[in-house]
Amino acid sequence: MQLHRTDVVDGAIAILDEYGLADLTMRRLAGSLEVQPGALYWHFPNKQALLGAVADRILAPMDDPIEATEWSGQITELAHRLRDRLLSYRDGAELVSATYASRLTTNKGRERLAGAAIRAGMPRHEAELAAYTLLHYVLGQTVDEQSRMQMDSVGALTDGDSPLHETPDATARFDFGLQLFVGGVRHLLGSRVR
Repeated sequence: MQLHRTDVVDGAIAILDEYGLADLTMRRLAGSLEVQPGALYWHFPNKQALLGAVADRILAPMDDPIEATEWSGQITELAHRLRDRLLSYRDGAELVSATYASRLTTNKGRERLAGAAIRAGMPRHEAELAAYTLLHYVLGQTVDEQSRMQMDSVGALTDGDSPLHETPDATARFDFGLQLFVGGVRHLLGSRVR
């Protein structure tokens, strides 16, 4: 059987989902694909390049058409789509966060967020900064959410580990932060009109 690049990414995602990011090694991946580790390097020069390809696969739906027509709806839709994608894979948020930080992902999700901010009336340089701000919010919020879910699944969290006033619904917490972001953009744009 000839090994293809997509087979390697599929195998990596299977290991990610079953064992987590820490156990996604080239040796384990080669074993699961029944090839020698050197065969993987024919398709990816190193593990970091493989992780970038896995992140691109996770983020592929960020390129799908947006249903919302107004800029705030577009930003909200894209932010939720990103969060949903990250939560769809074990350690998905941690993996994507690392690949964004090292510039290994080629996905254009951040650029789509910037485009929505430009449509809102922001100059390009501010729209880029706004997109980075929102991207970091979604990544950070989702890394925390995913970590807490994993700790809870192994019984590492107790009722005393979260403040009583904390909203138990992770989506409600996410939406609150997203509303603050959109409101801040509106305020910034409105302050320039005066």
